[in-house]
Amino acid sequence: MFLFSILYNRGVYPEESFAKVKKYGLPMLLTQDEGVKSFISNLTAQLSGHFSHSGNELIVLEKEWLEAGKLQRVVLVIMSKATNEVLERWNFSIETDSEVVEKGVSREKSDKEIMREIQAIMRQIASSITYLPCLDEPCVFDVLAYTDKDVAVPFTWIESDPKLIANPQMVKLHSFDTKIHKVDTLVSYKNDEWEEQ
Repeated sequence: MFLFSILYNRGVYPEESFAKVKKYGLPMLLTQDEGVKSFISNLTAQLSGHFSHSGNELIVLEKEWLEAGKLQRVVLVIMSKATNEVLERWNFSIETDSEVVEKGVSREKSDKEIMREIQAIMRQIASSITYLPCLDEPCVFDVLAYTDKDVAVPFTWIESDPKLIANPQMVKLHSFDTKIHKVDTLVSYKNDEWEEQ
């Protein structure tokens, strides 16, 4: 959900490649680009878990990174298409309540509270165009997943450098907490305007 919003609001893909839907009580734009949809779908399956349908029953085949508490951070990186220079890093740090994962302890938080927190982040992403520098060149994106060292990595995934920005400007966004996972969000960006001459 956050990835589509960032890709749209930062102009990584043209406006006409998104369709408007209502999710989480907010109007959102989801990409219609089949390549991006496939990439995000595969990413989501790996981060959240693999599922299979048996009749009307949904069966969890494998506990994946998020559910198993093995996912520490997801980073959306926006880069120059021409040079691969990193222009922005959208960092989603994830803290997992180990008691829930290891001992099955139940923690409750209302869907309404969680939705309110997600809505606040979505609004901040949408308003980011007011303070982030314009992306005035064609861009591409990548997603980095930081996991525990002992996780099995799909063969289609490759190791990457952290795609850091030298001397970045940073803005912390709202957090949200499901009582199982707490997600802190930070965007760092290259800002040539502030470099000393």
